[in-house]
Amino acid sequence: MPKLIVSIDGVVIKEVRLSKERTTLGRRPYNDVVIDNLAVSGEHAVLHMIGEDVYIEDLHSTNGTYINGTAVKKQQLAHQDLVEVGKYKIRFLARGTSGDAPEPTAGHASDAVHGVASDSVPLSVAPTAQMPLVANAGAAVLRVLSGAGAGREVSLSKVVTTIGKPGVAVAAVTRRLQGYVVAPIDGGTLLNGEPLGAEAVALQDGDTLELGGTRMQFVFV
Repeated sequence: MPKLIVSIDGVVIKEVRLSKERTTLGRRPYNDVVIDNLAVSGEHAVLHMIGEDVYIEDLHSTNGTYINGTAVKKQQLAHQDLVEVGKYKIRFLARGTSGDAPEPTAGHASDAVHGVASDSVPLSVAPTAQMPLVANAGAAVLRVLSGAGAGREVSLSKVVTTIGKPGVAVAAVTRRLQGYVVAPIDGGTLLNGEPLGAEAVALQDGDTLELGGTRMQFVFV
């Protein structure tokens, strides 16, 4: 399980395991990771966990969020990345520490499905053991409606399927107990012609998604 090691002046003050899809960080007490320091904004940043991938997004903080010394707005975290907020340093450990028991996995994050032409929407699959597949949700696909891949279908049999083009628009479709939800990761994603907000939204049969100019339809099969 990924974790954060929070320290200041070389002294570790807390360890936080990332077990939720969305983990907030900031000075206010309602955050998941509270850092009570004036250099840290009330709502400073949020971490999105999509399968085995973790992204950090700065929430327009006053002093910014830095990864390995570089200011970022939104970026995927790699093992051993050093996040800095104010004077605090946060080490990201994707695989925990050597003393941790190995985490079960349902597959490999590098698994990829190339169901759409490269000039349309590349798709990758990132399974996770924390959200088991269940029969209740039913089977569904994304049907490509435009671009060179029009007419193709990509199965949503994995727990989490990320779709889009890095730097343009990326979203994640997650299979949950009672159905499927979609959440943005990077860039602008449209759901039925409207911008997708920060929170995950339940998908209905026939809903359309648009990322980077490519339209897809969510269909139960």
